[in-house]
Amino acid sequence: MLRSLYSGVSGMRGFQNKLDVIGNNIANVNTIGFKMGRVMFKDILSQTVGGVTAPGENQGGVNAKQVGLGVAIGSIDTIHTPGSAQTTNVSTDLRIDGDGFFAVKASTDQETPYLTRAGNFTIDANRDLVTSDGMYVMNFGGTDKISLPVEITAFTIGQDGRIIGIDNNGASTITDFQIGVVKITNPSGLEKIGGNLYRTNSNSDVNPTPDVVAPNDAALGTGSIVSGQLEMSNVDLTSEFTEMIIAQRGFQSNSRIITTSDEILQEIVNLKH
Repeated sequence: MLRSLYSGVSGMRGFQNKLDVIGNNIANVNTIGFKMGRVMFKDILSQTVGGVTAPGENQGGVNAKQVGLGVAIGSIDTIHTPGSAQTTNVSTDLRIDGDGFFAVKASTDQETPYLTRAGNFTIDANRDLVTSDGMYVMNFGGTDKISLPVEITAFTIGQDGRIIGIDNNGASTITDFQIGVVKITNPSGLEKIGGNLYRTNSNSDVNPTPDVVAPNDAALGTGSIVSGQLEMSNVDLTSEFTEMIIAQRGFQSNSRIITTSDEILQEIVNLKH
């Protein structure tokens, strides 16, 4: 069978995956804290049809003759560049200006927190700081949820994540709560699990259960907390539509390779007549 037939099939599969990733990026263009994906290709092992001849005393060298066997997906990367800031003036809307992720847990008994860049938090009926799905936002240290004391009637959140409360008398006081963040060595290695959440693994960080540390720490390299703003998606529609055109033309070109290979096979079959 013609090698070009299988090369064309591998090319169509690769560009289909690329279109899937582009479609997901465009669908999440307005998703809070979303990080775009990127597909990278690599060639499949080439078949050697002629070996190498080393140069001799009276003869020049001959290069190897190789025929490529198609393309494969090299990687599907998550690009963790910062998204645009959207000002909401809501005190519980938080944005990390720099590196780091918010740590959230579905329950206080959960050992390893989930990570997110989406800071659209709210205060529930128990006065706990939670995500839109009801997960607890974790305190510095990662062991406690953040609960506002009853006497606090209003509050602000500083760049270091500390919550400054205002009581009934209008006096401000620094509470014991400080929003924690997690610094990941390899953010692209995080696993997306949906709901704007990431899960750590053995390739995202040496410690599968990373420490929840303080924001705005120069020594740790964590970003500062900006209250009243949200981080938007980092998807660039101009780039995505350009890549979509390239993927579409690549898919069409590979389908043409399959059609042409089929026509050649038909000619070979007809040789017996």
